[in-house]
Amino acid sequence: MSERLRSVVEQLDIRPDDRVLEIGCGHGVAATLVCERLEAGHLTAVDRSTTMIQAATRRNAAYIEAGRAEFLVATLEDLDLGDRRFDKIFAVRVGLFHRDPERARGIVERWLAPGGAAFVFFDPPSGQGASRRPQPRPCRRSRSENPTNRRIVSP
Repeated sequence: MSERLRSVVEQLDIRPDDRVLEIGCGHGVAATLVCERLEAGHLTAVDRSTTMIQAATRRNAAYIEAGRAEFLVATLEDLDLGDRRFDKIFAVRVGLFHRDPERARGIVERWLAPGGAAFVFFDPPSGQGASRRPQPRPCRRSRSENPTNRRIVSP
């Protein structure tokens, strides 16, 4: 299991009843680590690659069958989650958050539940200091009790 992704998931402080959205789930390694921490909660994981979603679905078949996880093929820009809301949203090495962070935050903020938080992680690719702990760039939603306040702020 990837120590890098284990570190990322530990920093999310997943609670057993959290509703979690992972953007760019790849092979589903972080998804497995999230699902291990969920009891009544649920993970929705998305990736733009059909191949990655197939791999993540195979890896997490037991969690899908138990109703704790679902995997969707979609780009962040085209993702339609309706009126669903999430307590935690996270992305690891997702290009849009690096290239155009304001646009990416604008897209995900509509899916945050009141009191929810979005986290974006960047770390060096393998072979370029990958032994270091991933450097989180948390983008926390303001903790206002007003559910219409959808502003995400960076600490």
